[in-house]
Amino acid sequence: MSIDSKLISIKSKMVNTIESLTQDLSSIRTGRAHVSMLDLVKAEVYGQKMPLNQVATVSTPESQLITVQVWDSANVKFVDKALRESDLNINPTIDGQIIRVPIPKLSEERRLDLIKIVKNQSEKIKISIRNIRREGMDFLKVSLKEKNITEDDSKKSSDDLQELTDKFIQEVDKKISDKEQEILKV
Repeated sequence: MSIDSKLISIKSKMVNTIESLTQDLSSIRTGRAHVSMLDLVKAEVYGQKMPLNQVATVSTPESQLITVQVWDSANVKFVDKALRESDLNINPTIDGQIIRVPIPKLSEERRLDLIKIVKNQSEKIKISIRNIRREGMDFLKVSLKEKNITEDDSKKSSDDLQELTDKFIQEVDKKISDKEQEILKV
C-alpha cells in the first residue's frame, strides 16, 4: 500500500469517527425536543429490535413535545416500553396510535450530568483518532524499515499525519463545545 493511499484510508477512518460522534451527540437531549433524540431507541417488534423511524413517524409539533405515530397498532405497547426503558428519562403517554413524549426542562444538575457524558464521549473519540494516527505511524515505521520509503518521505508523511490528527481533534473540541453550549442554554 502506498503512503498516499494509507493517508487517504486514515483520513476516511477519522471522518467516520467524527460522524459517529455527531450521531451520538444528536441523541443527547437538551431542553428542546428534537426527533434525533430518539434515534438510538429501538423497539422489539416483529421478533427483532428496530429503530423507531422504521415502525413509526416521529415528529416535533412543539418545542417541548415529540410525537411518535406508530403505524401498526399492535406495536404501540412495544414502542412505549422501549421509550420508557431508554436512558432519556422520559415519560410517554399513549393516545391511540400516537405516543406523546413531553420533554421536561432540564434541571441544572441534569445539565451538568449531560456535560460529563459529552466530555466522556469526546475523550473516547479523541482516543480513537489517536489510535488511528498510531496505526499510520506504525505503517510509516515499517515502510521505512523495509526501505519502501525514504527518511524524508517518512518525516513529511509523519508531519502530514500529525497535522491531520490535530485538525480532527480540533473538530471534536468544537463539536463538544457547541453541544455544551446547547445543553447549558435555558
